[in-house]
Amino acid sequence: MDLSQKVLAVKPSATLAIAAKAREMKARGIDVISLSAGEPDFDTPGFIKEAAIDALRKGQTKYTPVAGTLELREAICRKLKRDQGLDFTPDRIVVGTGAKHAIFNVLFALLNPGDEVLIPSPYWLSYPEMVTVLGGTNVFLPTSEATDLKITPAMLEKAITPKSRVLILNSPSNPTGRVYSKEELLALAAVLKKHPQVLVLSDEIYEKLVFDGQKHWSIAQLDPEVAKRTIIVNGHSKAYAMTGWRLGYAACPDKTLAKAVESIQSHSTSNPVSFAQAGGAVALDKGDEEAGKMKAVFEKRRDLFLDLLSKIDCFKATKPGGAFYIFVNIKKTGLSAFEVARRLLDEAHVAVVPGEPFGSPEHIRLSCACSEKDIRTAVDRMAAWVRKPGAPA
Repeated sequence: MDLSQKVLAVKPSATLAIAAKAREMKARGIDVISLSAGEPDFDTPGFIKEAAIDALRKGQTKYTPVAGTLELREAICRKLKRDQGLDFTPDRIVVGTGAKHAIFNVLFALLNPGDEVLIPSPYWLSYPEMVTVLGGTNVFLPTSEATDLKITPAMLEKAITPKSRVLILNSPSNPTGRVYSKEELLALAAVLKKHPQVLVLSDEIYEKLVFDGQKHWSIAQLDPEVAKRTIIVNGHSKAYAMTGWRLGYAACPDKTLAKAVESIQSHSTSNPVSFAQAGGAVALDKGDEEAGKMKAVFEKRRDLFLDLLSKIDCFKATKPGGAFYIFVNIKKTGLSAFEVARRLLDEAHVAVVPGEPFGSPEHIRLSCACSEKDIRTAVDRMAAWVRKPGAPA
C-alpha cells in the first residue's frame, strides 16, 4: 500500500525498538535491567485515583468540552498563578491527551510550509518528527558539554532568520536533565525581544523535578513582552506519576491561538477522558507534596548513579539539574551510541537509550526511574562489559 510522503518522512522510534527487544529477551527468561524508562516507576497517588473513581461513580462518563472540563482548566490557571505568578483564564487553556498531543496541536496551529522551528540539540526525539510531518523546517542548535548542553544567546541570535517561527525550550530537559537558570532565560529573552516574529514553545513537563535547591523558571514569567508570545506546555505525567492518564495542556498567550488549537483537537481526538480530568484537577490542587517525595527519591538515585558511573573511565556522566535522566558521553569508547546500546543489551543485558534519536551520537541516556538495586546491578554489568576482552575500554 502506498503511504503519504509525510508519513514516510517520519523516522520510526529507535527507543521503542530497543524497548521491544528488551521485552522480548525478558519473555525468554533473560534477566534484563532496563534503564530506558521515560516514566516514573511510582504508582499514581491514591487520592488522585479516588477522585477519578468518584467521578466514575457520579456518572462523569460523557463527552466534556473539547478543551477540557472547566474544573480542570481552572485548576491549571490556579497552578500557573501559584507556581509562576502568571494570570491565565480558562479560555486560554486547552487540555489534550498528554503534553505530546498539546505540542503537536500547537505546532499544527502555528506552522506554514517552510517555517523554521529552532530546536536546541540534544532534543526530545519527537520535536523534529512533529515539525517534519507538519511541513516545517527543523533548525538545530547543537550544544556540548562546553556549554553545559544548553544554548547560549549568541547561538540563538545566529540561528534566527526571517523564516524563524518557533523556538522550542525544554527545561528541565529530556534527555540531558539540564535546567535553565533565571539569568540564562533572561539572556535568551533579550535576544528574542529583537525578533518579534519568533514565538516560544516552553515545554515544562519536568518542572516539578528540579534538584539541588534550584528553582524552575518559565521564560514567560521573566519578561512581559516575551510572555505575550510564549505557549507553555505542561502535563501530569512526570510530576504525579500519571503517564497512563494522558493529560497535558497548552497555556496560550491569547484566545485566538487557544481557539485554533481547540478546533484542531475537535476534529482529531475531541476531549480528553472525562473521569481522568477529575483526577487531574485534584492532582494540580493537592499533589505537590507527593510530587516532592518522588523528586527526593529521583535526586538520591541520580547521586548514586553519578557516583557509580564515575568509576567507568570511558563513560563520562555530568550532573543533571532535573528530570530523571543521566546523559552519558560515550565518545571514549570509540563506538556510536547505537552500537554501545546494542552491545550493552546483547552482552550485558542492560537496556539503555542511544543518543542518535536525540541528536547526539556521542551519548546514551540512562533513566533513574528504577530501584537503587537495579541501578547498582546495571552499573556493575556495564563496568564488567567494559573490562571484557575486545570491549571498548
